[in-house]
Amino acid sequence: MAQREKTAAPTTEMYDALQAAYDFFNEALFGGKLTSCLITLQRREMRTRGYYSPQRFVEIGGERFTDEIAINPQHFTNGSVESVLSTLLHEQCHLWQFHFGKPSRNGYHNKEWGWKMKEVGLHPSNTGAVGGNETGQQMSDYVIKGGAFDKACQILLGTKFALKWGEFIGEIGDVGEDGDEGGNGERDTSKKNKSNRLKYCCGCCGIAVWGKAELNIICGDCGMPMGSEE
Repeated sequence: MAQREKTAAPTTEMYDALQAAYDFFNEALFGGKLTSCLITLQRREMRTRGYYSPQRFVEIGGERFTDEIAINPQHFTNGSVESVLSTLLHEQCHLWQFHFGKPSRNGYHNKEWGWKMKEVGLHPSNTGAVGGNETGQQMSDYVIKGGAFDKACQILLGTKFALKWGEFIGEIGDVGEDGDEGGNGERDTSKKNKSNRLKYCCGCCGIAVWGKAELNIICGDCGMPMGSEE
């Protein structure tokens, strides 16, 4: 009997790659000054590509705290690797500002943050395109061609770096969030949303609440509308 080839676990492949990218950009673009953090995959509305939360986790039985950088895996499959990496770098700039700069209250993207973004090769823009506002509550960005990130990213990709997993968008074999499946491997939708309650998330700081459909909820920390996840 042929021996089955042993492959790395998907968790290891995914998180090792993200950690490797974090470490690479830390050295290449921040001089190795950034503290370690806990990188997570968090599903949010499609418009939310990622977020940063300072001191989100505490060491169980210890005294250490660590920050969180969350990346939305819904963008991995249809987007480019460069786009995912730019999201990671965007959040690293937030981490840099929290530890070494002066972040504004309630998640506002200020001029200092915008300056650091430009320094590492991402141009802040509320529209994600040239001409957008460079400061504000909800911000995106675009890659500066020939800038620091553009050059560093090409070096990283030249090392055979890859993101091997992305969220599957489909029907057959798609398992619901509660883990229920139909007998043929298809999603069982008969139990979905029994309570008719939806999860509302702040795209800026990641805070989430549950409520009935069609609510108009504003985040008390950021002052931003909170969108629902179906």
